[in-house]
This record gives sequence, C-alpha cells and structure tokens, in this order.
Amino acid sequence: MPDESTARRDANDRRAALAGDADAWADWVGRTYAPVEAFVRWRCGGVKDLADDCLQETWLTAARTVRQFDPARGEFAGWVCGVARNVVRNQLRARRRHGARHRPLPEHAACPHRHDGTAVAEALAALPERHEAVLRAKYLDGRTVREIAADWGETEKAVESLLTRARDAFRAAYERSDHADR
Repeated sequence: MPDESTARRDANDRRAALAGDADAWADWVGRTYAPVEAFVRWRCGGVKDLADDCLQETWLTAARTVRQFDPARGEFAGWVCGVARNVVRNQLRARRRHGARHRPLPEHAACPHRHDGTAVAEALAALPERHEAVLRAKYLDGRTVREIAADWGETEKAVESLLTRARDAFRAAYERSDHADR
C-alpha cells in the first residue's frame, strides 16, 4: 500500500491526465520514468533493442489503460512495472515464435563465454514474482540483505534463503532456455 501522500498525489495526477492535461501526464511520467526504465532493462537482460521496444510499448499501454490504475492499491511506478512485466513476456514470446522461423547465425560463436541477454530476459520472465523481486532488489537496486529484510518485514536469514532459491531458479531457467542451441 502506498503512503497517503503518494496515493493522493497519484490520484490527482491520474485525474488530471484523464482530463487531458498533457503537462500533468508528462510530469507524472517524468517522475516515474527512471525506475520503470531500470526495471525494463533488468527484465530484458541488457538486450538494448528488446528493452527499447518493451519500454515504448509499456508507456503506450500505460497511456491507453491508465483508467485501470487505482492509486489506493499501489504506486503508479509499480503499476507501470506490472504493465512492463507483461509486455516483456509478450515480446519474448513473439521473438521466440519469430526465431523459430528465422534462426540467425550465432553472434557469440567466436566468443563462447559471452552471455546471451535474451536468455537472461527469458529466465527472469520465467521466475516466480517473489524470486524476481528479491534478485532485482539485490542486484539491480543494490540493496543489502539487511535492507531487504527490513523493508519486507522478514529476517535476514529468510531473505538469504530466498536469494539462494531465487539464484538456483534463475540458473535452472537460464540453462533450460535455448541459449545453448545458438
């Protein structure tokens, strides 16, 4: 749940944007763009063209569906990240379908240790939300186990255990992806 002042601000921004106030929409997007962009780039495994496509589609979808956003249920940035999560999954599915028909030569044949960003994105998309969230908090946001535990109301031991399970799940999802076939 967002704090009262954030919920009130998001409600006012939503109302103004729905009334057609382009400046209010631009300010609202401007305040939330950076965390949404970081989230999308994280979920796309550093694949620039995938992240750019997903970011654009995320904001277009958010603009079309902003009526569905409820400030009482969460912050706008979190809602847009939820939109992005679905956009990334859909983009990855579409790329897999396209890739099954058109297999390019492997870019990393000369450098077998290069990580495959698409495989990273697919592995992140396959994780349960809680596993992805703890990996994001630790590796994208740079938070310590102690900070995560305090924010989530859990013990440090519980967060360490969750991180271990999340890393194992990520590794398994990455190894299951078709990156080895490229």
